[in-house]
Amino acid sequence: MSNGFEYVFPAIRGIQAQREYYVSMCPMRLLPKLFLFDEEELVPELRAQRQLNKARLPELSRYITENPNDYVFSAITVSIDAAVNFERLAMEGDAGRIGLLHIPMSARFIINDGQHRRAAIDRALREKPELGDESIAVVFFLDIGLARCQQMFADLNRYAIRPSSSLSILYDYRDETARLAKALIAKSSVFRDVIELEKTSLSPRSGRLFTLSAIYHATDELLSGMQETAPRESAELALSFWEAVAGHIGEWGRVRRGELSAGEVRADFIHTHGVVLQALARAGRSLIQRHPKQWQAKLANIEAVNWRRSNSNLWEGRALLGGRVSKAHQNVILTANAIKNHLGLALSPEEQRVEDALSRGNNGS
Repeated sequence: MSNGFEYVFPAIRGIQAQREYYVSMCPMRLLPKLFLFDEEELVPELRAQRQLNKARLPELSRYITENPNDYVFSAITVSIDAAVNFERLAMEGDAGRIGLLHIPMSARFIINDGQHRRAAIDRALREKPELGDESIAVVFFLDIGLARCQQMFADLNRYAIRPSSSLSILYDYRDETARLAKALIAKSSVFRDVIELEKTSLSPRSGRLFTLSAIYHATDELLSGMQETAPRESAELALSFWEAVAGHIGEWGRVRRGELSAGEVRADFIHTHGVVLQALARAGRSLIQRHPKQWQAKLANIEAVNWRRSNSNLWEGRALLGGRVSKAHQNVILTANAIKNHLGLALSPEEQRVEDALSRGNNGS
């Protein structure tokens, strides 16, 4: 601030679409004070963002406070409804793009992109005030009358594409299950060279049997609810389980030996799909908990399961809906129920309720 009448930001001046814009840094302690986002005060025509989803804020805030040494936030984009003055540090050359941006205090700041980051930072500062001395990049666009605000929001998000679930897991080193799943794939002869690491779905011609995302969620299902164990022990248990499962599903081995194509197996059988992997893990967890010494021997009963997609008497309404694979939580439970039946395992109260609902639906039809 200068003389109490204006804000002054060190900035770099640029040009896009023949319009000036400025890139600066803002201390985090000032971010919530300068760039307000009050949905109740802003009329719809000035609300240039989607409504704030407050359910996202605890997770975003924890991301900052739990990773104070390596969190990363991209720039916040802001529209300024005021005439500004850019004071260049030099009159010629590249230095002429560097200077001080003077913004009157009467200006309105509207966040075009980043209101959840701003709100999460505000929340994190209450827990860790020392973060206030750190900074975040801010991109300022000049928008007198805020006529372009909503168009800017649309343009900024028009081509934004979320990375696939598999790719996010591949690049995630904070999530313990992500690290475990990647280590599992590297060590296991079952999964090596048959895992799609980047995509969440497989094309008919893909030579892969499984996606990283499917292995991640299935392994998470296997280990959830287990007694607290060290990461190494969890990794060893997951490796033992999946290699034991592979020993009783012949098609997986035939693909690795080149006797069947991955596409053929995925088309004719359901045991490579995420819903079945997760169901196998759910049933496997119950088997391990009830028979910690004999689970590997008892797992051999899955050899009697007919995994063919054409086995609609068993799989329709469970892993399949109208002949198509369904990944819904209810379908995971119903598929696991069928597997537990083959393993001679009793259903939990929740599983029994879902099973009873399926029976009522079948009888009603």
